[in-house]
Amino acid sequence: MRLRAPSLYTSRVPKAIVIAHHLIWTAYGWWLPNDPRGSTSRTIRKEIIARLGEIHHGRKRIQPATKVLRTFFDLARSTLKHPLMEFDDDEASGIAEAFRDVIEDDRYTCYACAIMPDHIHLLIRKHKHLAEEMIANFQDASRLRLRALGLRSEDHPVWGGPGWKVFLDHPSEIQRTVRYIEENPIHIGRPRQNWPFVMPYDNWPFHEGHDPSSPYVRALRAAGRSTY
Repeated sequence: MRLRAPSLYTSRVPKAIVIAHHLIWTAYGWWLPNDPRGSTSRTIRKEIIARLGEIHHGRKRIQPATKVLRTFFDLARSTLKHPLMEFDDDEASGIAEAFRDVIEDDRYTCYACAIMPDHIHLLIRKHKHLAEEMIANFQDASRLRLRALGLRSEDHPVWGGPGWKVFLDHPSEIQRTVRYIEENPIHIGRPRQNWPFVMPYDNWPFHEGHDPSSPYVRALRAAGRSTY
């Protein structure tokens, strides 16, 4: 998983308004605090997990070899309280159904989605809900759906934590992230995913018929990032 930090501006340059969120989270056990790839954690709460290795805050500049990761997860399987499981096709379908319901009920606009064997990518347009609230809504609904379908037991965790969010503040960043998410399954030898709740990106907030005086457009113009 490759995370990209939000754009940074100096205090002299107006800051553009966030227009979309790249939401990422993992299945249970697939990104522990001391993951060899690095993590956002600073502490390890359970001693038994600490035995798996040292913590490294942030993504490592040089990523570990596949063999190193495989060894780490083999150890994790024998250490974690619950089995380390990947999502199969039936589980992915159940998760997608739950995502569809959340998107319809909360009126989110989704520009990209990848349901991977061990993690999730979603690209959601700016909404009244905070990114953290969106992730919680998606996680709660999908966890309940998998349990209702009998695909996860009541005592087996589905998700591995609150995940991460990357703030996107320009259409070019949304376009880049859409491509990245769409290519995720391809990189592991799987077909491109096409979910009915995903809408093609229409260049919002510069879409056809856009309001040139909207707060989003004015903020991008003030930051020198708009040609409109």
